Amino acid sequence: MEESLTVCRIMQPGDANVSGNVHGGRILQMIEEAGMIVSTRHCNVGMTEENNCICGLARVEHTDFLQPMFVGEIAHLHAVATYCSAHSIEVKVDVHAENLFKGEKRLTNQATLWYVPIKEGNIVCNVPPLVYKQPEDEMAGRRRYLKQKTEREQVDTNAPSMTDNWAMSIDVPNRNGEMHTVGNAQSSLIHLVGVQDCGVHGWAMGGVAMKLMDEVAGICAIRHCHTNVVTASMDAVDFHQRINKGSLLHVRGRPIFNSYKSLLIQVIVMVEQSGKNEHGELDVILYCACSAYFTFVSLSSERKTLPIPPLKLHTDDEKARFEEGQQRYKKQKSLRSAM
Repeated sequence: MEESLTVCRIMQPGDANVSGNVHGGRILQMIEEAGMIVSTRHCNVGMTEENNCICGLARVEHTDFLQPMFVGEIAHLHAVATYCSAHSIEVKVDVHAENLFKGEKRLTNQATLWYVPIKEGNIVCNVPPLVYKQPEDEMAGRRRYLKQKTEREQVDTNAPSMTDNWAMSIDVPNRNGEMHTVGNAQSSLIHLVGVQDCGVHGWAMGGVAMKLMDEVAGICAIRHCHTNVVTASMDAVDFHQRINKGSLLHVRGRPIFNSYKSLLIQVIVMVEQSGKNEHGELDVILYCACSAYFTFVSLSSERKTLPIPPLKLHTDDEKARFEEGQQRYKKQKSLRSAM
């Protein structure tokens, strides 16, 4: 049987930026919550209490923000479990915005998320089989599963390493004052993971991390463009390790590429966690929980897209990142053209 869920929520002023657009991070957080409910519900069908599990977010595929959502509109999130492997479950979420006064609905977001069921003791559980409407649905799901598995393995090898000075530098960066440089726009945020950030499993929800990442990326975009900005898309993001309650999150962002009307921002989440080493001595553990690339556009007061100021590059590393970003931009552009 197909497992699905529809959630509705009115967008409040606290969900939006100063221009009235709902934060992309808030929408990502709602998407993740809907996906978690559907996947966890499916994985607990027919389970005894001792085998109850909670699904943790493992990956989010590339997500486009098709249209903006505004304060006062109703967000409708429809989540459906679409494929199950032995130890993971794919959930697709559609988001519609409803204007109560006009009686109109429009599609704003579509997202695909992958979850892994985990029970007490950090044990990965088996996923109950999904009943598909057509045999072709299972075959298509299998192809998506293998594709994301391959991409995930490739991304894991490219995750920020302990030798990455930018990733490991957790102090607030010095801004050199020169406009439209990486140093002038890069931003960081430190967040203590509290009870309000965690699900019943005791670790931070993936949506919390994505919301913080979107906020930092937005700050970078504002510092670079000095205008209103909105999230246009988020590339696929993999969660390398879970984030425990009481950890400190160092969320860091920097612009790496711009086209004429878009700005690409790299964001990483480094986790600082106190613990004891093998000698029983107090130690601080620092690791990368997840990383992603966000695309922002600049808007005028009339909500028209504006040109992005060219990014000034001063170092070989910045030039290499720009080339990497340009390749990402061209790849996404070709994918959109093929759709």
